[in-house]
Amino acid sequence: MLFRSQDRIATEWPLTIKVNGEEFATLVCTPSDLLELTYGFLASEGWIRTSNDVSRVDVDEGTGFAHVELHRKNHMRSGDHSKRWIGSCCGKSRQFYLRSDVQTARTIMTSVPITVETCFQLMNALQRESADFEQTGGVHNAALCGSDGLFLVRSDIGRHNALDKLYGYCLLHRISMRDKVIAFSGRMSSEVVLKAAKMGAGILLSKSAPTDLALKLANDLNITTVGFIRGNRLNVYTHPERILDTAVMTKEEPL
Repeated sequence: MLFRSQDRIATEWPLTIKVNGEEFATLVCTPSDLLELTYGFLASEGWIRTSNDVSRVDVDEGTGFAHVELHRKNHMRSGDHSKRWIGSCCGKSRQFYLRSDVQTARTIMTSVPITVETCFQLMNALQRESADFEQTGGVHNAALCGSDGLFLVRSDIGRHNALDKLYGYCLLHRISMRDKVIAFSGRMSSEVVLKAAKMGAGILLSKSAPTDLALKLANDLNITTVGFIRGNRLNVYTHPERILDTAVMTKEEPL
């Protein structure tokens, strides 16, 4: 017997960002939280450091343009960027190790730890909040977390866009990432690790796998990466000192 039903499809939508009247990049994204996406993307690319660097932003959803005016004109040298089309897929969607990556990806100095049990709790909470993924199967989810749970969740067809939305929210609301954790639904690629470094997060959690380059970068940038968080198992790949095993701690306590 044939059953018919309506299926919800993930939306793929272009947003072109113009900086001081000049076209900078077109992002293929999910059309939500576009102001946050614009701020986060510009910060990731090295155009701004705080929201105070921006004098005005107009996001026109009708035309698909975000018009950004910065207080400082010619903030970056012309050779530091080029106009690019940035796709929703990863792999070849972005240039790697641009000058902006070198300038904005910083070594993480925080030593704030979390427990193994917290890793499971945060990933389970992210899955419970992933309604868009459950309905479409076509988006990535990223969450800003504290040790007591999720603080903010954002979704997008592009994993980098979901992280930029978190970044933009933090910039707009002046939220420090020093004691925060990022929980992420997708693969931990080199770009994802670079995003975490630019945001200032010391711990990156994912239910999926890392790449070898991502782990090399995470080791160099002092980021703790935890992958394959599924059921009651996980893999800690880099800087395990931030992940506390409460069972081991209990065994080592003196009588």
